[in-house]
Amino acid sequence: MTVHHLPDGRPSVIAVEGLTKRYGDQVAVDNLSLDVPRGVVAGFLGPNGAGKTTTMAMLLGLARPTAGRGTVLEFPLDRPTAYLGRVGALIEGPTFWPGLTGIENLRVIAKLSGHDTRQIPELLDLVRLSGRGSDRFGQYSLGMKQRLGIAAALIGDPELLVLDEPTNGLDPAGINEMRALIGDIAHDDRTVLVSSHLLAEVEQVCDWLIVIDHGALRYQGPADGFLGQVSPVLTLASERPDDLDRLVEVVRTAGFDAARERDGITVPLNVAEPRDAAVALNKEAISAGIVLAELHVQRPNLESHYLAMVEGGDR
Repeated sequence: MTVHHLPDGRPSVIAVEGLTKRYGDQVAVDNLSLDVPRGVVAGFLGPNGAGKTTTMAMLLGLARPTAGRGTVLEFPLDRPTAYLGRVGALIEGPTFWPGLTGIENLRVIAKLSGHDTRQIPELLDLVRLSGRGSDRFGQYSLGMKQRLGIAAALIGDPELLVLDEPTNGLDPAGINEMRALIGDIAHDDRTVLVSSHLLAEVEQVCDWLIVIDHGALRYQGPADGFLGQVSPVLTLASERPDDLDRLVEVVRTAGFDAARERDGITVPLNVAEPRDAAVALNKEAISAGIVLAELHVQRPNLESHYLAMVEGGDR
């Protein structure tokens, strides 16, 4: 058993190096190296076909790597039976017996996995199904089915929870419920790895990000570090369109780069306080006799930076 630590001293729940999966001539995962620290909610991002589900399958012992090595909960990938009892997972949607109730389904899963069935009421309450546990699974809505799937994944109080697209197909209300649920089940000792294509949702619940594209790693680390790679942009527009060229000169004379657009100017800000730059340029424009009709800071968000990084689309 090997304990791998990140540079800040935290132990890695998942640590893989050179992980590769080929299907014939197709490379699904390409020399992937990851470190996921304990206690984070890690967003696993990538366009369709990027290799997210294949990577999760290898971590869960459902697929054998073509090359590479790694550990999950300190045990090597080639010994999944040593760690899977401490891992919960929901991969490619929940599968239950439609004629059984929610409670009955969870009871069967708990008994088959050797866990105490007395935890089931608490799990149903956690996933907001305490009033529907006696209903048959076949009568559940998609959101209820997803939440029951998470309840099943939580049987045995796993240290690592792996969720593959848990919001897939849900309406906005269901997405909000799932976001709140992920926040509820994450705590200091449990690590959650969640893949999703809904970037706004990931941005609100995840504090660690992994971005892959075409099976290769593009970023891993704190979520705020990912956004910190992109500087904010200041957008200015003059009341009179004829003043735009003069405004460009004012901005450049003040020591900033300026790009002329059709209706305004964009100014990349490599400064710690974008507001101070906005105030200074507003004063310079006033001194030059230019009235500004628009002045605002556009801060980077997860979606814009992600789309700029990856090559979207299936492969």
